[in-house]
This record gives sequence, structure tokens and C-alpha cells, in this order.
Amino acid sequence: MKKLATLRVSPLCLGGNVFGWTADQNTSFQILDAFVEAGGNFIDTADAYSSWVPGHRGGESETVIGGWLAHRSGHPGLVVATKVAKRPTHRGLRPSNLKICLDGSRRRLGLETIDLYYAHEDDPDVPVAEWVGAFDAMIAEGAIRHYGLSNFTAERVAEVIAVAEAEGLATPVALQPPYSLVHRADVETCGLGEVAEGNGLALLPYQVLAAGFLTGKYRPGEPIRGARAARVKGSATPEGFAVVDELVAIADELGVEPATVAIAWTASRPGVVAPIASASSPEQLPALLAAAEVKLSRSQVNRLKKVSATFS
Repeated sequence: MKKLATLRVSPLCLGGNVFGWTADQNTSFQILDAFVEAGGNFIDTADAYSSWVPGHRGGESETVIGGWLAHRSGHPGLVVATKVAKRPTHRGLRPSNLKICLDGSRRRLGLETIDLYYAHEDDPDVPVAEWVGAFDAMIAEGAIRHYGLSNFTAERVAEVIAVAEAEGLATPVALQPPYSLVHRADVETCGLGEVAEGNGLALLPYQVLAAGFLTGKYRPGEPIRGARAARVKGSATPEGFAVVDELVAIADELGVEPATVAIAWTASRPGVVAPIASASSPEQLPALLAAAEVKLSRSQVNRLKKVSATFS
């Protein structure tokens, strides 16, 4: 287990974006059961999941997770994170909106207290002190334990911390940026890694498999199909496929799946506490979970660093 503020979390966080989307309720329950049985305890979702699906409004993932928690008749030791600000019908960080959204997330999840509550995106139209004050009040009321920031720039993270400290309010404990071998810049070049290290913030990266591109299932010249096709195409460049080739080579050396190596690389980066990865079927889980047991050699890390340099 890893330490995250006052929480103890598994080294892999299970992403809930697929629940109610590419994984129906029954499959989602099987995935969640398998994750917990394998020792996982950290689950990530958002009130916006899966609003991008025609006919969905957001909250579908939280509803599935809440149904699973109720089916299990308890959740001892589980750590659940969700997010606010991107649900199409309730966008932004206005304190009045935060209260409505928090109540909705707690109801759908069936939780009195949410362990980690993220601002899913920045809201420059609301003064930082106002929405940070709202998060601080949620902590004081016992509605959430901690809060984090997702999709914020390094400059805004630094501003949030400065305002919170000046106002005597709770500070964030975690950052959730995209971070993978084909998306290194936000953390390594644009300052998120530095601001996290300087302020003791945990990095909990998402898109560590680049929407499945880094699993190795896509090859040059072949059509890209499926629910994530639009997200995958941005990585399907000659430089991206060169990264996949190196992942496949190292995976063969280690006797594991390319996805395992990709997650292990992100997990090994400074400040990373638990990468977030999702599975659309229970059969996909073992490759994700195996990353916690894989130790990449210095040579292998350098090979991956070199081949992915264009993305840093």
C-alpha cells in the first residue's frame, strides 16, 4: 500500500470511466470484484462519466459503483475518488454548484464521506478563495476527506496553494494529470512534476495507456476502430508506434504484456503514487495489476525515455 495524505491506497488506481459505458453493470461488478480480490482498494470516477455517450447525462459510472458497493454490503478499506466541475448540466466551481454536485455524487455512490474529491478542471470565472473555501467547508463537515486538482496547469496549482495557505484553508493533496510515454510534457516540461514535489502533492496520473494505444493492439497501417478510436488516433503517429515497438520488445524480455510495462514506467516516475488505469473486462485486469510487481532495469528505462523523448 502507498500513502496518500491520511489514506492508504493500492499502487494501481482502478479507473471508473468505463463503467456504464464500455462495461455494462454486470461486467463492471465483475471487474470491481476481481480488483478487490487481487488486493486493490483505490477506485476513481467522476460525476461527468459518461456524459460523452449519446443519451447519457453523467453520473452513470458513480451509479454503477454505488450499486456495487450496496451489493457488497459495505466498503471496508476502500478509497473512492470522484470529481466535480465537468458534468455538462453542472459545470464549474461555483460554491452553489459544488454543493449540488457533491450531494449528487454522495447519493449515487451511497457514501456519507468521499475520500478524495477533485476539481475536475479549472474555473477562471470563480475566485480561487471561494471554491477552495467550499472544499475546506466540505472537509470540516465530514463530506470529504481530502481534495485534489485534475487538469490544472502548474501555475494555477501554485496559485491555489498560495491562496489556501494565505486564507488558512485546506490545501490540495493530489494532482491528476495525463501522463504516459506518449504524453510526458505536462508533468516533465510544463512544471506539474516540480510543483507537486515542492508542495508534497501526490501525482495520480490518468491516460497512462493512452486510451489503449500503449497496449500494443494497434499497428501501423491498420484501421483504428472502437469506442476510443478518436482518442487513439492522436497517438498513432510514427513516433507513437516507435514507442509501442520498444514497449513490446521490453515486454517480451520480461515475459509480461506491453500494458504492464507502460504502467510500470509511469509508476516509476518521481512523485507518482498510483497510476490510474481502466479495464473493460476482468480479463484485462491481470496485465494492469502486474505493473506493481515489475521492476524495469536502468537500461530499459533509458530505452523508453529515449524513444519517447519527442513527447516530453
